[in-house]
Amino acid sequence: MLIRTPADLGAVIRDRRKRLKLDQLTLAKRIGVSRQWVIDIEHGHPRAELALVLRALDALGIPLDASDETTTSRGSAKSAVDINAILTKAKKGKA
Repeated sequence: MLIRTPADLGAVIRDRRKRLKLDQLTLAKRIGVSRQWVIDIEHGHPRAELALVLRALDALGIPLDASDETTTSRGSAKSAVDINAILTKAKKGKA
């Protein structure tokens, strides 16, 4: 999965939060931030503190992989998030 923009990251976070059936306030409490911070990150706020973003990813069980390989011997490509599907779904919701 390639995340190229803050909006891409926000879409992934929002999608995972919803799939886990968490509301924004519950996620905010798990991370130790305000609900407004969750709203901002989900909307692609470009200046979010990295430590808090990493904490959000951890709270949602979203792995961060910095390897340059597209797949690993353990087949992690199967569990990858389809960013294109998430973005398409988000765009349809705004139409």
